[in-house]
Amino acid sequence: MQTLTRKEREKQERESKILQLASAMLKESGYLGLSMDRIAAEMEYSKGTIYQHFPNKEEIILSLANEALKKRLDMFETASAWNATSRQRMAAIGAAAAEFVRIHPMYFAVDQLVRSASIWEKTSDQRRQFMQNCEASCMRIVGGIVNDAITDGDLRLANNMTAEVLVFGLWSMNFGAYSIITSSDSLEQVGLPEPEIALWHNQNLLLDGYGWTPLSSDFDYFHTFEQAKQELFGGRTPNEP
Repeated sequence: MQTLTRKEREKQERESKILQLASAMLKESGYLGLSMDRIAAEMEYSKGTIYQHFPNKEEIILSLANEALKKRLDMFETASAWNATSRQRMAAIGAAAAEFVRIHPMYFAVDQLVRSASIWEKTSDQRRQFMQNCEASCMRIVGGIVNDAITDGDLRLANNMTAEVLVFGLWSMNFGAYSIITSSDSLEQVGLPEPEIALWHNQNLLLDGYGWTPLSSDFDYFHTFEQAKQELFGGRTPNEP
């Protein structure tokens, strides 16, 4: 492993401080409240120093998204490597997704921001590619669990179905649900006091519909979900205080 020079370490430390400060600004004031001038003033650096790390605030936002995505990828790898059946490992992926949202509640707002054309086009190819690679890696990990289930005989897909189609169904359900959960304060008013549990029930129904055995009627996957959150990620279950 190559040892960094003092100058390289200092550069990394400055970049980390910029991202920490930018994250706090986004949380407090949103996209419009984030500015290179404000970052430079808060850090007592010249704007030129800030620009040595990031050419614009859009690049900072994408960097924040990528930092979170790296952590999500690590969590998915941990879930996939769990010593359990394929469907239990898929439950662990659900636990990883839940814990990721708990740890990075602002991610979905940042993710939707950075994907708008006015921001995406101002970011670098390198960081855009990194984001796309992280997403593809997460999808491959989940797809690998699906393929393991097929190999083990726990799942048989119809001729016109692929592992990628099943993964996309889970991905869209998770992303949509957590986007709503992290942005809405009226879910309890519409009868969803524990939306994460509702999401988990819907995911189980989806996998039951594919015929992935054991079915949720024969196995307590919610217990598996709780177990994975605690054992793998040290998290709380949704019905805990």
